[in-house]
Amino acid sequence: MSEQKSILITGCSSGIGYGVAHDLRAEGWRVFASCRKAEDCARLEHEGFESPLIDYADAATIEAGLNEVIEATDGTLDALFNNGAFAIPGLVEDLPTEALREIFETNVFGQHELTRRAIRVMRAQGHGRILNNSSVLGIVALPWRGAYNATKFALTGLTETLRLEMEGSGIHIILIEPGPVTSDIRKNSIPHFERWVKTDGTAREADYARLRGRLYKTGGKDNFELPPSAVTKKVLHALTAARPRPRYFVTTPTYFAETLRRLLPTRWRDRIILKS
Repeated sequence: MSEQKSILITGCSSGIGYGVAHDLRAEGWRVFASCRKAEDCARLEHEGFESPLIDYADAATIEAGLNEVIEATDGTLDALFNNGAFAIPGLVEDLPTEALREIFETNVFGQHELTRRAIRVMRAQGHGRILNNSSVLGIVALPWRGAYNATKFALTGLTETLRLEMEGSGIHIILIEPGPVTSDIRKNSIPHFERWVKTDGTAREADYARLRGRLYKTGGKDNFELPPSAVTKKVLHALTAARPRPRYFVTTPTYFAETLRRLLPTRWRDRIILKS
């Protein structure tokens, strides 16, 4: 029997991270399911996971969390799935620059820090796979999502560059690009929206009523929404294929967005997006 493979997954308190962690464990992987809050780590430990605390906005937890993993595996790590992220809804003109700094710290800079540290481990062992969870919003931008769009475009660019630079190293760098997948990201974005976006007196104050209606609604699904298991299917292929694909699309909107980006002039694409 082959030795059990290990993977560190971030952002496992809910949504994609939580679902993929459970699915990969069922497939025989040793899953380190990290969260940024101690209470979520405790809950996952109660479910039988090893759950290091990793908060992308706190470099000390990145170092300590990864050290905890490699100590548990005698210095090895087969795969890393950078999944943790959050959103700040709102118009770009109403986003304080400090809000952008904060979201980049988690969605880009923290992932970069953990990735660099993981590469050192993988170079020493001669192999590894790093999966970065971008988004359909790293392919095309949508209005009212400027902060999240920007981080996912940045993460996509870093990942594409890193893939080229790691060619021949035995370390595969892979983008996972979901569209609408069942998660708590909308609910979790509400405190960030309320903290950063002041809508009174803005040029489009009336339009924020529509945004609030979407943010605060309960129940229901987005069009074409899939469960986290749809992401697991692509993650498993990325982890086990002899030659994994550079990019894995999940959900119909992601395939559609890539088609728009490739085939249509920008102004045509803008018209379609603004009418949707």
